[in-house]
Amino acid sequence: MCKLITMLTATLAALFMSAASIQAANPQPKILVLTERGGQHESFASTALEWLDEFCQEHDYQMTVINTPQPIDSAYLSQYALFIQLDFPPYTWSDTAKKAFEASIDEGRLGWVGFHHATLLGDFDGWEMWEWFSDFMGGIRFKNYIAETAAGTIHVERSDHPVMVGVSDSFVLPDDEWYTYDRNPRPNVTVLATVDEESYIPASDVRMGDHPVVWVNESKKARNVYFLFGHAGTLFDSQDFRRMFANAILWAIGQ
Repeated sequence: MCKLITMLTATLAALFMSAASIQAANPQPKILVLTERGGQHESFASTALEWLDEFCQEHDYQMTVINTPQPIDSAYLSQYALFIQLDFPPYTWSDTAKKAFEASIDEGRLGWVGFHHATLLGDFDGWEMWEWFSDFMGGIRFKNYIAETAAGTIHVERSDHPVMVGVSDSFVLPDDEWYTYDRNPRPNVTVLATVDEESYIPASDVRMGDHPVVWVNESKKARNVYFLFGHAGTLFDSQDFRRMFANAILWAIGQ
């Protein structure tokens, strides 16, 4: 009997050790969210963070939210599997933060999902354009936007891409600024969706013709996807927007 108890104890100990090893080998994925707060985009930021909190709880992810790139360096980014640039522009970053981010994307160590202000590329508030980031976004520079906001119809081009799984072929998104650029990013990126400029309500003369609004840069080792929209919280009323966002997280994080 003593021998049997000893064997059972050893077996249980081995099982516990095995479970601990599995847990250590598969820790909770950690997501870093860099976002602006306040101002005209606050409704998007606050609604997005509420949605992300629920999403992370559902998928057992850990989320850290920062409102400045100041903490970012290589060691800091190494903690995370995914970086969500939630309406934060590509300026006010320190050289240390820039280099750490560039290396993480170029070397494929960090997935990335970006929204709206991530393509506010140019010389703003005394900051020079971040050339690497411009290349990352397809070699573009910000040109104009619909200040009054408009609804627009989205057409999916690549329904076979994981970000677009379960997304309607065509759907309307409300209340956005629909940035335009000095050139089309299409030659340098893979476009997943475009906006139909003829569909704007109210109509606008701020146009660029072929107008990509969701794309990935497959020249980078890291999985990455950019969404042009991100002005108002009403985006989360769209099931298709929520689906794209969820798909983007799961794909970029490697799941």
